[in-house]
Amino acid sequence: MFDLVLFAPPGSVLPAVVAAVFGLLIGSFLNVVIHRVPKMMQRESDNYVAQESGQPLPHTDRYNLMAPRSACPHCGHQITALENIPVLSYIALRGRCVSCKAPISARYPAVELLTGLLSAALVWHFGSGIQGLATLLFAYLLVALTFIDADTQLLPDDLTLPLLWAGLLLNLNATFVPLSEAVIGAVAGYLVLWAVYWLFKLLTGKEGMGYGDFKLLAALGAWLGWKMLPVIILLSSLVGAVVGIALIVFARHGRNKPIPFGPYLALAGIIALFYGKELVQAYLGFPV
Repeated sequence: MFDLVLFAPPGSVLPAVVAAVFGLLIGSFLNVVIHRVPKMMQRESDNYVAQESGQPLPHTDRYNLMAPRSACPHCGHQITALENIPVLSYIALRGRCVSCKAPISARYPAVELLTGLLSAALVWHFGSGIQGLATLLFAYLLVALTFIDADTQLLPDDLTLPLLWAGLLLNLNATFVPLSEAVIGAVAGYLVLWAVYWLFKLLTGKEGMGYGDFKLLAALGAWLGWKMLPVIILLSSLVGAVVGIALIVFARHGRNKPIPFGPYLALAGIIALFYGKELVQAYLGFPV
């Protein structure tokens, strides 16, 4: 039974179902990551500035992904285990805090559902061997980065760099691509957006993107190889342009207000993971 779940080939139902349940649980944890990692970064920055200036540290309490316990931001009610069951608790509570009845953001169950469905799709497509399990790590980090960037326009090194190194380590044995293609993909991914950044800045005097975008594309190149970079760049640029225009036209998003590029890179990376080989062969004309 254990082997049937862990080492099943693509298209196996039971591992996909198990992955969906596991993904729901991971999605609940990713909600914590999305909420707390930027706050952890800000607290660390505040403490560093205070220390350099000889001031008392503003943050001395323990604050990480494990502590303190999750609580309602409105009344401080600590979330119990029964109130933290992915999706089901949100439905049972009708989207409100059990204590103060303040609304709970629908994004929490949305992230859980997204992660669960994505987990099932990946294990169905890649199987539940090393490659399939590796794609879960790939997807989970991209989900966290997507929502953090959407909220804060930050792509934390604490997530992008482990994603990059994991891709290179997995490709030591050519899990996805030969190591040479992974290394070139990481270097080229970084340099392409670095060049775009500086060209845009020289022409306009403004910064068109952040350094986190360079690192994220480098990480995607480390996982999927340099041949996937044109597909990822084209897809992310296309989706970014469509969404950006829609925000300006329909949501009255200011033209000078920056739009995070990380979510579009992440989406393009997921599409390339599933269908990149077919896209490269069909539209760019060389085999992968």
